Amino acid sequence: MRTRIKPVAAHSIAALWRRARGPVRSGLLVALPLIAAAGAIVCAGLAWRDARANRAIAALEAGTDRAVGAEAPPELLLARIRFLAALERFEEAEPLVAALDRTGSADLRGRAQVSLANARLRQAFAKLEAGELDPAAPLVGLARQAYRRALALRPEAWDAKFNLDVASRLVRDFPERGRERGEEMPADPKKIWTDIPGQPRGLP
Repeated sequence: MRTRIKPVAAHSIAALWRRARGPVRSGLLVALPLIAAAGAIVCAGLAWRDARANRAIAALEAGTDRAVGAEAPPELLLARIRFLAALERFEEAEPLVAALDRTGSADLRGRAQVSLANARLRQAFAKLEAGELDPAAPLVGLARQAYRRALALRPEAWDAKFNLDVASRLVRDFPERGRERGEEMPADPKKIWTDIPGQPRGLP
C-alpha cells in the first residue's frame, strides 16, 4: 500500500488563514520600514562604490596612476590594464587581466586584449626602427596572439583585424631565409614592412 499525502480540507485552510492574517499584516507593517531602510543603505553603498570607481577611471585615463585590486569592477580593471599597457608594465597587468577574464563581459575583455596587443606592436616597431630584429620577432608574436584573443571576443573589432594584418605582414616579411644561412641582413625597417601603412591604428 502506497503512502499518500493527504489533502487539506478547504475549510481547514480558510480557518488557518483567518487566524494568521492579523499577525501577518502587523508583522509586515513593522518589517516594511526596515526593509526600505536596508534597501536604501545598499543603494547608497553601490552608488558610492560606482562614483569612486568612476573617479579612478577618469584619473587613469588622464594618465594619473591609481591602485586597483583584482576585486575592482570590470570597467575599472580595464582602465588600469590600459594604463599599464601604455607604460609597457605588462607583468603588473597580468593579474588584472586574469581578474577581468573572470568577471568582465566579452566586450571589456576584448578591449583589454587590443590594448595589450597594440602596446606589444608598438614595442616591436621601436625595435625594428632601431634595427633590432631578434627581440622584435617575439613581440610581434605576442601582439598577434592578443589580437586573435580580442577577435574571438569581439569579432566586429575592425581595429584588431587591421592591426593583426599589420603584425602578420611583419612576421611574413622578416628576412628569415638569409639569416638561417648565416648571412648578415641589412636592418632596414622600410624594406621589412613595405606597403604597410605607418603606425598601427587601434585603441590606445
